[in-house]
Amino acid sequence: MRQTGFRAIFMRSVLQLVRRPIYWVGMLVLPLFCVLFLTSEMESGLPVKAPAAIVDKDGSSLSRQLTRTLGGMQLIDLVETDNSYTQARHSMQEGKIYGFFLIPENFEADLLAGRSPSVTYYTNATYYVPAALLFKSFKSTALYSKAGIMLNVLESAGATADQVTPLLQPVSVQVRGIGNPWLNYAYYLCVSFLPGVVQLMILLVTCFSLGQEIKYGSSVQLMRMAGGSIYKAVAAKLLPQTIAWMILMMFLESWLFGWQHYPMHGSWFWFTVSELLFVLACQGLGLFFFAILPNLRLSLSVSALMGILTFSLAAFSFPVESMYGAVGIMSWLTPVRYNFLIYIDQALNGIDVYYSRYWYAAYIVFMLLPFTLMWRLRKVMMKPVYIP
Repeated sequence: MRQTGFRAIFMRSVLQLVRRPIYWVGMLVLPLFCVLFLTSEMESGLPVKAPAAIVDKDGSSLSRQLTRTLGGMQLIDLVETDNSYTQARHSMQEGKIYGFFLIPENFEADLLAGRSPSVTYYTNATYYVPAALLFKSFKSTALYSKAGIMLNVLESAGATADQVTPLLQPVSVQVRGIGNPWLNYAYYLCVSFLPGVVQLMILLVTCFSLGQEIKYGSSVQLMRMAGGSIYKAVAAKLLPQTIAWMILMMFLESWLFGWQHYPMHGSWFWFTVSELLFVLACQGLGLFFFAILPNLRLSLSVSALMGILTFSLAAFSFPVESMYGAVGIMSWLTPVRYNFLIYIDQALNGIDVYYSRYWYAAYIVFMLLPFTLMWRLRKVMMKPVYIP
């Protein structure tokens, strides 16, 4: 006689997870690979020494000084000194360099004669991060070099340093990085990207495990074991996955804030609560997607689309304030957005949990979403119809 009840469904789900390699890959191999790969790549906090080239058509003492300045910058590695624009462009197209700095002919003579020569710098925006870093370094070098030359010219004309400095820099800017004074890029990228990967995998695995029941018609057996209760069936079915995902999030928290020494200025307890609620919220969203589209292919497609777009819509790569209104609203429709906001509040800023209460409440909303469509899911599970 076949066993029934919550425990029987739970053990059945555990065996399914253990016996199918796809669960091992989706729930263990891929997330751990992303964790180890990204944290090791960002160990220094910021990508440094992006390969670049300089094209010096002037050959003057000033152009050589610019070359030395660029070569001494932390973010630039001058691997080539090309003789022509064409050669440098070919090197950039071949992926040998990510950008190059072009100094025109008669640069020093035109500059000293007041004819305003132009320096040009090119970056390959296909590689977004190194191109952005090179652009920043190229622009800083050009501006500071211009300011230094103007300072020398004005001082040679009889002006004092106290008179020249306000003209070159009328406003003195002081940058203070609150919460992340080290300006460590990893503290932003890893803690946003890795939960985004976990959210994507939770959505996919949740829809896949339920879709498999529909595909093979085993959902009828599952409902019989649950005594016809969709709540018991879904809870026991997803509980082993919930435990595995929570263990993964605890490992991720320990790895980042314990082993990698990411800053934790707030409450460990409330941040841990956030990680656990994040798992339940993602499962709730995945279950909601499957209840709307109880089809393996369609639910996986929607989950994949939502999970991938999260990396842009959740404002990890573009600020919400600069998005179109209709697009900006989408940033609030995924749990990982609230996970990152809680990280900023609790870990970086260390403020009281009272000010993060709305983000925790948003987790609960995601957890309650599928309850609005459980009647529909029960109907499908009782009479499964698989549509390829």
